[in-house]
Amino acid sequence: MDKKSAALNTPHVWIFLRLAISFILLWAFFDKLLGLGFATPSDKSWIKGVSPTFGFLKFGLVGFFAPFFQNLAGNAIVDLLFMMGLLCIGLSLFLNIGIRIAGIAGALLMFLMWLSLFPPKNNPFIDEHIVYLIIFVGFASIEQNTQFGLGNWWKKTTLVKKYPFLR
Repeated sequence: MDKKSAALNTPHVWIFLRLAISFILLWAFFDKLLGLGFATPSDKSWIKGVSPTFGFLKFGLVGFFAPFFQNLAGNAIVDLLFMMGLLCIGLSLFLNIGIRIAGIAGALLMFLMWLSLFPPKNNPFIDEHIVYLIIFVGFASIEQNTQFGLGNWWKKTTLVKKYPFLR
């Protein structure tokens, strides 16, 4: 491998993807929680008592599975699971701990979001949720680089040594 191709080798790409997707998830969590004014106005925030999933589930869905997902709109358990998923997966990726579990959970979250919109608007099968799902499967499948986070510390903990799937 020459010096130019070594500059952007595979571990660096995975680190960048991990940090970028953690930012996407954490931003979505805080925007929905606090109403930062991007996707969520402040008067529609979860902290003000508004369901973070209601608008999307009730009015944003079309397709085969829309009726099923529309029935979940406004459900407090669905709201809690969605928000905790965004937060926990985002933090796990950012901190570089529990990446395998975050990869599986993230893939499941993206699959459910894709299913709620099936068939996708601009392609018969693939949309950004499937691309994210593939990346999450990658996180769950590869040996993570322990740089840029708490990965070195995490893999040495007694808990992870006893239960290696927690890496």
